[in-house]
Amino acid sequence: MIDDERLERARELAARLPDGFVLGTATSAFQIEGAVREGGRGESVWDAFTRVPGAIAGGANADVATDHYHRYADDVALLADLGADSYRFSLSWTRLQPEGRGGLAEEGAAFYDRLLDGLLAAGIQPFATLFHWDTPTALRGGWLDRDTASRFADLAYAVGERFGDRIPTWATLNEPATVTLEGYALGVHAPGATRLFGALPTAHHQLLGHGLATQALRASAPGTRVGLVNVHTPVSPASDSEADSAFAELFDVLHNRIFADPVLLGRYPDAPEGFEALLGALAVDPADLATIAQPIDFLGLNYYMPSRIAAGSGSASTPDGDAEAMRSLPFHLAPWPEYPTSGFGWPIAPEMLGTALDELAERYGEALPPLVITESGVSLPDRVRRLDDGSVEVPDDRRIDYVDAHLRAALDAVADETRPASSIDLRGFHVWSLLDNFEWAAGYTQRFGLVHVDFTTLERTTKRSFEWFREVCRSR
Repeated sequence: MIDDERLERARELAARLPDGFVLGTATSAFQIEGAVREGGRGESVWDAFTRVPGAIAGGANADVATDHYHRYADDVALLADLGADSYRFSLSWTRLQPEGRGGLAEEGAAFYDRLLDGLLAAGIQPFATLFHWDTPTALRGGWLDRDTASRFADLAYAVGERFGDRIPTWATLNEPATVTLEGYALGVHAPGATRLFGALPTAHHQLLGHGLATQALRASAPGTRVGLVNVHTPVSPASDSEADSAFAELFDVLHNRIFADPVLLGRYPDAPEGFEALLGALAVDPADLATIAQPIDFLGLNYYMPSRIAAGSGSASTPDGDAEAMRSLPFHLAPWPEYPTSGFGWPIAPEMLGTALDELAERYGEALPPLVITESGVSLPDRVRRLDDGSVEVPDDRRIDYVDAHLRAALDAVADETRPASSIDLRGFHVWSLLDNFEWAAGYTQRFGLVHVDFTTLERTTKRSFEWFREVCRSR
């Protein structure tokens, strides 16, 4: 049961939300669907990566995950009970195009037909992400190959034709920064490549895919909203030293600006002094930049934590696990001892979400479209507790406080006329995640959900945070 103080804060927070502000939750196909060998689904790089010894905590895989493919109706019922306006989910590329090309596989498309019809019947707005990391293995080279951008545009056109009458909002890519840095540079995520700065072509090819997919969706699903989702982290040097400051500036470019500047400003950022050779791969054809800079209807911001950068190789630790390739870099992620941490060890710093909004407003000004916070959430070691009366609950008050603090930080930043963020048109907030799920390289060791999932029985149990967020959703 939620204590009275938190209930009152939920109602007070709900009263602060402007008219039309969208509240929702988010998931991704690979993390929840399971059924990896049903309906003709093809193999993705993440299916292959889970078979690499030591790649996933506990040797886990997503063959079943939360079994959303078979239990989607139950999960839609949870969303309806929550009172969410919006459900952000992703379409599985390999379920729709098993080989990454060609027409849509009918069984896969029929699954999303059922999901969409269920969401609309429940009064929930579908918010679809086209790519949430599940590149088909049949596309040899993945995002290192420029042709993957064209194949992605073909997918976009096909799904726009099939689902555009029911999906009002589309995100082309989810976190291209994470795909490039964790998947192709450091090898912590699929496909497990360790190319370091040689991974930069994947940034350009993803952004080109975004531009081409935006054009395709506008052609096949006219009138729908199209945007891009990326993770933005405020970056600070670990000290006042010149070296720490220089590498912090480099990391900001690599993590944030490479993925936003071309879309919003039509150009790649200048390399920090001394690092020009490292970013030479991003000197590209102006025609590509014109495609990438297609006007978008919104920018999606995923926020979890700030980053502190120190010179030197440091340890192999990254937010997503150990990466030996980190030892080859001239900088590393330094700890934030002043902040509490999540189950992942990530610093919990809600005020830095306001900083992220300020940075976006300062950098992009009038070029910044309306903004939606598309993910924010926290992993905690949640457990089901059986009460004396035989009922069960999952007490996760820290998650309540996390979501409360982050949503307030965003609202405070855009409401404060003395801050750059006051110029932002903030349209919504999505909690990651609806369900506990397969958490990439961490397997099933981290729980982000508003709903607890028993990964043996697959039973769903709503947490206190679900009840609290329901109070926010329904008190508006």
